[in-house]
Amino acid sequence: MENNLNKQEILTKPIDSPEKPSTGSKKNLIIGIVVGVIVLALIIFAIVSLFRADLETTSRVRDIFIIFMALESLVLGVALIILITQLAVLINIMKNEIKPILDNTQETVNTLKGTTTFISNNLAEPVIKLNGYLAGLKQFFDLINPGTKKTNKKS
Repeated sequence: MENNLNKQEILTKPIDSPEKPSTGSKKNLIIGIVVGVIVLALIIFAIVSLFRADLETTSRVRDIFIIFMALESLVLGVALIILITQLAVLINIMKNEIKPILDNTQETVNTLKGTTTFISNNLAEPVIKLNGYLAGLKQFFDLINPGTKKTNKKS
């Protein structure tokens, strides 16, 4: 009885609506937007300040910016080399480990096809033919012996 009540409770329980973003994630989103606006304002302020600054200050900032861009290019180059190396390792794994597994699986499937064909031709088909012959023979004897009563077996 208690089990039925549990099922009924489960069935009558309302389906949960899709989860709404929690207040914590909304708060983090707002903080992220505020920080982004502040950073954008600082960049705009720096650009305006550079327009008003003298030529020497502007050239120093330009040189520092060029150095940062060169370092970024260096880091991206190293990351690209690592990515290419990892891709080569992945290709090697696929070629030397996964392909033999797939080949063995294909060989097993082909063996299984052959086994099922053999069993079908040499076991199942003769048994089915024998059952057909026996059913025909039974029907023949039923026609010859019309006095016998058919009995229905009920389980």
